[in-house]
Amino acid sequence: MIIGLTVILMITLFLPFASKKIEHNLEFFLFFMGIGSVIVTNVLSKHLILEIFENKLMYMITAAVLIAGVIFKLLKSRIKYLVASVSKVMSVKMFVFLVIIILGLLSSVITAIIASLILVEIVSVLPLDRTKKIEITIVSCFSIGLGASLTPIGEPIATIVVSKLGESFWYIFNQIGILVLVEIILLGLIGMWLVENKKLKSIFKISKRNLIEKEIDDIFGAENFDIDEDDIWGILHRTFKIFIFIIALELLGAGFKPLIDTYVISLDSSILYWGNITSAVLDNATLAAAEISVRMTQTQIKSILLGLLISGGILVPGNIPNIISAGKLKIKSSQWVRLGVPLGLFLLLLNYVLLFIR
Repeated sequence: MIIGLTVILMITLFLPFASKKIEHNLEFFLFFMGIGSVIVTNVLSKHLILEIFENKLMYMITAAVLIAGVIFKLLKSRIKYLVASVSKVMSVKMFVFLVIIILGLLSSVITAIIASLILVEIVSVLPLDRTKKIEITIVSCFSIGLGASLTPIGEPIATIVVSKLGESFWYIFNQIGILVLVEIILLGLIGMWLVENKKLKSIFKISKRNLIEKEIDDIFGAENFDIDEDDIWGILHRTFKIFIFIIALELLGAGFKPLIDTYVISLDSSILYWGNITSAVLDNATLAAAEISVRMTQTQIKSILLGLLISGGILVPGNIPNIISAGKLKIKSSQWVRLGVPLGLFLLLLNYVLLFIR
């Protein structure tokens, strides 16, 4: 059984890198891997299926993605107008600071997906060169990835952790909320430091009726990104994939429980913390589903969570905000690494000191 689970784990973690088709359909791939894991461990049963579909959090996050997606679609044209309006008296530094903090905090309510889509629209019209826009995007994705984890609505990793531990809605916030809030503010300050100190060009006098993308481009005079658009079917498809994704993670968690109980639970918290730097290249929700157990101590759970959340921002594949932002803004992995790696390592060292060296 352990050998079978190990094989499934290796396939689950590394096959997406070998196949673009699997990478683009990761949710369905993980679903079948989850089915395989519960078959190998002989835990596939009517009771397990009922337990998964009776999980209210699964429906909450799915509904949140759908509703937020529709609202975003309806209000999308006003986002750039809002950016332009607040520019009347605000510097780029302060604007970026607020964007990083607000999106980081809101992501726990509007989901990491919607926060990332809003980020893409904002970054696309900032009067900065492409290099600066990429840097702001990376810092913002770290913030969104951390903030979205505070509630089960924000991101699948939070849904899976709360569900597997049988804890309340605010469990993760109570465990690491203060650390996350401090780091979101720190990321806002880093974003300020990265941009030039100048005023955004005011277009306050432009009417909403005439505010179209071409006019914004002309006025800002800044390089813009070619952003892919989502229609209503795209929103429905993304919502369905999230639903399948959560079911897949529940199956993986149930299937890998014997592996966790045998090898992971006995590990020291600091080993769990640094070991989860693999989240830089592997989806952190998948790793959480495979690692988290009710038999773990609170320190072990904190170590796993923080290790996964921070490492997830280092490279493009590590987190949902990274994947969405890099895809829509066409940011290459080599461009992401330049800031993602040093920033991620800095945050990992900072949290290690706060967790283990007092």
